[in-house]
Amino acid sequence: MLFTNESGALIARRMGETLRIEPWGKDSLRFRATMQPAIEGVNWALSEPIGAIEAKIEIGEEPHWVGDGTVDTRPIASITNGRIRAVVNFAGVISVYRDDRLILREYYRAYEGTLSRGSRCLKVVNREWKGNIGGSEYALTVRFDPNDGERLYGMGQYQQPYLDLKGCTLELAQRNSQISVPFTVSSLGYGLLWNNPAVGRVTFGRNLTEWTARATRQMDYWITVADAPKQLLENYTAVTGRAGMFPEELMGLWQCKLRYRTQAEVLSVARRYRQEGIKIDMIVIDFFHWTVQGDWKFDPTYWPDPRAMVEELHAMGIRVIVSIWPSVDRRSEHFEEMLERGLLIRTERGAVQTYDYQGDCVEIDVFNPEAREYVWQVCKKNYLDLGIDAFWLDNSEPDYGVYDFDHYRYAIGPALTCSNLYPQLYSRIFYDAMKDSGDVVNLLRCGWAGSQKYGNVIWSGDVPSTFEAFRDQLQCGLNMGLAGIPWWTTDVGGFMTDDVNDPDFRQLLIRWYQFAVYSPVLRMHGDRGPYNIPPLDDRDWGGGYLHTGQPNELWSYGEANYAILCKYYDIRLSLHDYIRDLYAEAHENGSPLLRAMFYEFPEDARCWAIEDQYMFGSRYLVAPVFELNRFERAVYLPAGQWKLTATGEVYEGGRTVCVAAPIDYMPVFERIA
Repeated sequence: MLFTNESGALIARRMGETLRIEPWGKDSLRFRATMQPAIEGVNWALSEPIGAIEAKIEIGEEPHWVGDGTVDTRPIASITNGRIRAVVNFAGVISVYRDDRLILREYYRAYEGTLSRGSRCLKVVNREWKGNIGGSEYALTVRFDPNDGERLYGMGQYQQPYLDLKGCTLELAQRNSQISVPFTVSSLGYGLLWNNPAVGRVTFGRNLTEWTARATRQMDYWITVADAPKQLLENYTAVTGRAGMFPEELMGLWQCKLRYRTQAEVLSVARRYRQEGIKIDMIVIDFFHWTVQGDWKFDPTYWPDPRAMVEELHAMGIRVIVSIWPSVDRRSEHFEEMLERGLLIRTERGAVQTYDYQGDCVEIDVFNPEAREYVWQVCKKNYLDLGIDAFWLDNSEPDYGVYDFDHYRYAIGPALTCSNLYPQLYSRIFYDAMKDSGDVVNLLRCGWAGSQKYGNVIWSGDVPSTFEAFRDQLQCGLNMGLAGIPWWTTDVGGFMTDDVNDPDFRQLLIRWYQFAVYSPVLRMHGDRGPYNIPPLDDRDWGGGYLHTGQPNELWSYGEANYAILCKYYDIRLSLHDYIRDLYAEAHENGSPLLRAMFYEFPEDARCWAIEDQYMFGSRYLVAPVFELNRFERAVYLPAGQWKLTATGEVYEGGRTVCVAAPIDYMPVFERIA
C-alpha cells in the first residue's frame, strides 16, 4: 500500500485501486475509490459548496506479525476532520472513529496476518470489484463489520412495517411507492450516504453490512458524526442541500381525486367548497386531462378554456397543479421528433418501448439536457402560460413497464449506473426554470438524495387502502425525513379502494385523515371504486375515455364523517403558525416535520424502539390508530409533562398510558414541560 498526501486528501494505492479520502463538511469525510486511472470529479448528491477544510493526515508504520515469530512493520495512514478519523491499514481496510471510538470498520476475511480474524481461507475482501463483461463498469461490493445492538434508520421509503432497518435488505432502485434515498442514520452517532445513483442493494445484516452497485466506475460514500440525529441531519443537509421555505398559502388542504375529467367538474368542486365555507389551498388536475401521453396539453373537448378556469380558481385563493407524465405515446405529436433527436430513453434489445399503460410509450431521457429543455418549453406554453401554478410529476421513477434496469440506457450511460437519479433530474425540468419566479412546490412520486432542494413534495405512491398499508406509511414518512426529505405526504385513505361505501373503508379514511392533519402536507387523493361511472365518449384517446373514481371531497363520506373531517381541518388551520415554524426549521437545519421519537428524545432508550407513534415537530406527540374498530391506544410518554389535547388532562411522562381513541379523536399529546 502506497500512501500520499495530495492537497489535503489522503491517497492510497494498491493492486490497481486508487482510494481517496478527504474532508467534506463538518466532522465528515468523503471516501472514493476506483480501478480506473483516476478518480472522477462528479459529486452526485454532494452538491453544496463546503469551503476550505484543513484535515490532519498522518502516514506511518505499525508493527505486523510475519508468521515465523518475528515482527515486521507495515504502512498505515489516518485522516482526521474534527470529530471523525479514518484509518487505512496496509491492506486498504478502512476503520472509522468518532472521538477515538471505533464506529465502523470494513469487513475483511482474507489472509493478511493479523487481519485474518481466524478466517484465513475465505478470501472475502472489503471492496470487491468485478468487471462487467464488455463494459468499462464494475459490479462493486463494499462490506462493513456489523455493530451488535446498533439501530439504523433513513434510506428513503420502502413499503414495509420496519422503522429500524437493521436486519433488512433494501433494493437501491426506484419503483412506484419505493424511493431509494441512500442516507442512513445510526444509533451509534454517525450517518452514511451511499453517494452513488447506480442500481444495487444494501443488506444491514447481523453478520455484515453489504452495499452493492451492479454497474459503476467508482465507489463513493460519505460519513458524518455527531451526538444526536438532529445534528447528523444538519451536517448531511449542509452538503446535499435543504428545502426552501414552504409557502404559507399551501399549508391547508390539497383537494384531489382520480380523476376530475372536465373543466366544469373542477370548477363545481371548488365552488362547492366555497359554499361550504371551507378554504382549500390547491386543487389537483390528475392524469388523462390530455389528448395522449407526451402531448402535455389539455384536451380542448373537455377543457375548452383553461385560462378562464385558472383565473376563477385564483380568485377563490386556490392554486392549480396539473399532472405531467414522462411517457410519450407513439401517437403523440412530439414522438417522432423526440425519437429522432435522441430525447427518449433507449432500449438495449428489441423494440423501443419502456412503458405500456394506456399506450405504446417511450419515456423521456432526463439525463439529456436537450430533452429537459424540450419538455419544459412545451409545458410552459401549454400550462404555465395559462396560469397553472405547479406540476404533479407523476411516474417519476420512471415507472417502467418492466423493471429490467439492464435493458435501458440514458444519455450518460447504462441505466444500471445512474437510474436512481432519474426522479431528481425529472423534477429539475421544472424547478430550474421556475425557481427565479417565486416559490416552487411540485408534487413527485419519487426522489433521491438531495431532492429536498428542488421544490419536491414527495408522496408515498399508489398504496392499498388497508390498515396494514396505513401502518407502513408512518415508517415511510419517518424514514424519508431521516433521509433528508422533509416535504412528504400520502394519499389519505390509500390509493386503491374497491368500495367507498364500505363502513370499514370509511373508518380507515378517518384514521388516515387524522394522521395527515399532523403531517407536512394534507392531501385528499385516491382511486375510488366502484367503477360504475361511464366514460364521457367512446374514443380510445383524449380526456373522456378513461375511467374516473367516485367523489373524494370531504362531504363525500356521509354527514357524520364530514363533521369529523371538518373538525380536524379546523385543527389543521389552528396549527398554521406552528407548521410554518416547522417548515422554517426544515429550511434552516434540515429537520423533518414528521419525527421519530428518538429524534426529539435521543437520550431515552425506549424511544429508539418505538415505531407506532411519532413527534410532529418538537411539541406534539401523535399516536395514530392503525387497527379497525380500535378505540383506545397505549402511548409511551417520555420524561416531562404532557397534556392530552382531547381533555386537557396533564400526564407525567416516563411511562406508558392508555387513553381513549373514539372514531372522532386520535390521541395527541402536547408537550408542556
